[in-house]
Amino acid sequence: MKSRNNIMTLVLFGLSILFWMNQDWQIGDKPLELKVLEMEQQELNEQLISAQILANKLDQVYTLFDENLALSKKDSLAEDASIPFLKNLAETMNNLDISLLNVKPRPIEEQGNFLRTPYELIIKCTYDQLGKFMAEIERSPRLISINEFHVKNGIERVKRTTTEEDLLEQVVEIHLATLTLVKSKTKAI
Repeated sequence: MKSRNNIMTLVLFGLSILFWMNQDWQIGDKPLELKVLEMEQQELNEQLISAQILANKLDQVYTLFDENLALSKKDSLAEDASIPFLKNLAETMNNLDISLLNVKPRPIEEQGNFLRTPYELIIKCTYDQLGKFMAEIERSPRLISINEFHVKNGIERVKRTTTEEDLLEQVVEIHLATLTLVKSKTKAI
């Protein structure tokens, strides 16, 4: 019986050694390889995310060119007082409950490869509405440059006003310009 137990112990010990050798031979360095593959996958995922961000930015660049590139100086986008721009501006003001008192388009100015179409706006709004309006102009797909603005809030106005509610709304004069890129004519070599 003692020899049988010894044989069983030796067989069990031998099988254990064979099991661990087999584990080492079959699995071996695979956990290390898996870690390397996981690191490669993480790097590829980061590259994919970067590519998606770039693709999104390129869509925005396309929109920028689509909204602001005129094929010639006679293109409708380069016209004086662009009707679509003025409609968009009026719609933005209506959404923000801003009163448009006056709009004066000025003559187009040529500057290199782009045209500036200046406008003088006189609006009546609160400071909060003015901030929201400026933010909406910034989000616009059109290239718009705000050259200056004046808030007409002199001491005379305070003296003439009878109620505090009248002081909330200010008369603001804004000088802005749309910028239109003009496609340059390249010479074929």
